[in-house]
Amino acid sequence: MSPTTADLRELEEHLNVRFKNRKLLETALTHRSYLNENPGVTLEQNERLEFLGDAVLELVVTEHLYKEYAMPEGVLTNLRASIVRGEMLAKVAAAWNLDAFLRLSRGERRDTGKARHFILANAVEAVIGAVYLDQGLTGARKLIHRDIVRLLPDVIEKGLHVDAKSRFQELVQERSRMTPAYQVLSETGPDHAKVFRVVAIVGNDTWGEGSGSSKQEAEQAAARAALSRFERERGTGKRRGTRTDARRA
Repeated sequence: MSPTTADLRELEEHLNVRFKNRKLLETALTHRSYLNENPGVTLEQNERLEFLGDAVLELVVTEHLYKEYAMPEGVLTNLRASIVRGEMLAKVAAAWNLDAFLRLSRGERRDTGKARHFILANAVEAVIGAVYLDQGLTGARKLIHRDIVRLLPDVIEKGLHVDAKSRFQELVQERSRMTPAYQVLSETGPDHAKVFRVVAIVGNDTWGEGSGSSKQEAEQAAARAALSRFERERGTGKRRGTRTDARRA
């Protein structure tokens, strides 16, 4: 179902943005699957705006990190990656109630799994791109600071910016000579919305499973799950050979 003018006004209220050119917002909400199913619709799909919004988001977050955090470049890079990853942007989409406004095909609308989360994350970037074109960098920066940058303290407190793969490997090798391996269980979805499922393995044991829009993101998610298990087992005093479960998420 397509969003009405009233729907778009409601979304503008969520965003605290009044568009001069509402067509940009309509484009940001239009997934390519909707156009494939409705060839008569003349709207553009949102991937170009997503491309632009991704760059604007990275710029604004990078600028904030540079100004506010006197940390080494590697730590800043990890902080940025943690705040702009798909999982975090899907939470922003939920706060905006973005799912209610997206133009999707009937098939995509029925799919409420991981692929939908990545479509929503991409739509957040498309909306940012639309705000940038309509309101300039000042307007985009205001939106990003209000709804995304504000999540940074929680990311830091929970250690979500830590390179989970490196941390998990350190913990495993403190207790054994083994190195964790990562195996792709599945790769689903169209090219523009891939979802990878990956497991973290030590020896013959599976320590954690994660998913992401790239193998690297899924591996990090699996490592965080493994770290979580390690922390749980350490808290209950469990020890099983070389087992080193953990999650610092």
